[in-house]
Amino acid sequence: MKPGRESRTARGSKILASGKKRTFLRLALNWGIKLILTLILLTVLQVLLFRFVNPPFTVMMLKDWIQKKETSSPDVRLKMWQPLEDISPHVRKAVLAGEDQRFLSHHGFDFHEIVQAFKDIASRKGIRGASTITMQVARTVFLWHERNFFRKAAEAYYSILIEMFWSKRRILEIYLNTVDWGWGAAGIEEASRKYFGTPSSSLLPSQAAMLAAVLPSPYKWSPVKPDENVLKRQQRILRDMKRMPLVM
Repeated sequence: MKPGRESRTARGSKILASGKKRTFLRLALNWGIKLILTLILLTVLQVLLFRFVNPPFTVMMLKDWIQKKETSSPDVRLKMWQPLEDISPHVRKAVLAGEDQRFLSHHGFDFHEIVQAFKDIASRKGIRGASTITMQVARTVFLWHERNFFRKAAEAYYSILIEMFWSKRRILEIYLNTVDWGWGAAGIEEASRKYFGTPSSSLLPSQAAMLAAVLPSPYKWSPVKPDENVLKRQQRILRDMKRMPLVM
């Protein structure tokens, strides 16, 4: 066979291989775009559903049940859901004072707190939380709690969706009914009855501030046996409650 013919054959093989590669990349790109669009659609529908329907359980509750390897019928439910108007106004103000004072003015991300957190890290004052109530709802209702880049990215994404489709009232209502207040206390009603023996509608300002004070570490701090740090947080929250708006 002549050298020229061999060269043409080799070039033809390369062209064929290149065409197959482009076809594969095009198919992969199309499938990737379809997958991303499907995920966006599913998550939007998921967030829209909970605009009208109360979440039956949190991801953490489901994870805990799975890890226990229960063989009986699962009892993974938020059992004592309370409408926002039936929750003490002192609680509503206390969680804003303790967790997210700019809740009504931001859109899911408190950039003032984020900047301050970076400043504290740079000045070696320690790590401070910058999560808003919206971000906490995103990870409690929709996500796992392991800290990694993908979880944080998903948390930011869900926070944007929540702020787009839910009212601030709905965000606060779901937060108060799903937040973890320690062992056997999922949501404000269970926490109120467990720690103070009273419905959440009847909590006093001091009790509401105490519950808000332990939220950063509900398995470490106790609202019925508070240490000095918790008592200081309670007093600060009580002061700040006076200037917090009442979300109706």
